[in-house]
Amino acid sequence: MDPLLLLSFLGAAILLTLMPGPDILFVTAQSISQNKKAGIFTALGLCTGLIVHITAATLGISAIVYQSAVAFTIVKYAGALYLFYLAWMSFRDKGQPFSIKKQDSINYGSLYKKGILMNLLNPKVSLFFLALLPQFIDNSWRHISLQMFILGTIFLIQALLIFSVISIFSEKIGQLLLNNSFIARKMNLIQGALFGIIGLQIAFSEK
Repeated sequence: MDPLLLLSFLGAAILLTLMPGPDILFVTAQSISQNKKAGIFTALGLCTGLIVHITAATLGISAIVYQSAVAFTIVKYAGALYLFYLAWMSFRDKGQPFSIKKQDSINYGSLYKKGILMNLLNPKVSLFFLALLPQFIDNSWRHISLQMFILGTIFLIQALLIFSVISIFSEKIGQLLLNNSFIARKMNLIQGALFGIIGLQIAFSEK
């Protein structure tokens, strides 16, 4: 593949990853409310989900989902309902303020699974790959499916790195917020609000 084409794809991937969206907000929420490790495990789950979307785009399955309005709608609203459920769980814990001691009991495996579900229940991700990857295919190189897989892998790696960096900085913001006793008591509400916003973003998104 053309190295310049790969570099241009990497630049586009970085810009698109940094744009505000469900995934980056989800990682930020976990890192601020808990710690950077929570954000990184969430990011690992999201990127595991990306493997499924990349494979689907490479095999053309994403096109089938896109063409089926029923399938697209079912997956979209399932994802939104899952986020609303997480928001409700956060609001339910509003009486229990976050503290540094609470971090010892974080279930990182659960966060990893949440990341996977969050990503898989967002059909926009598959459609994103379906629309983006073909734009950077090198027509002089015949193996189109292999090219799409390579591009998808590049996207996954840079996304994981960016999410990890965001987790580190978000944790620092979270520590500053937790030093404020009023905000510390409201951290569950803040997290719940973020989950609700992400859910609405998915529910009201169009193809």
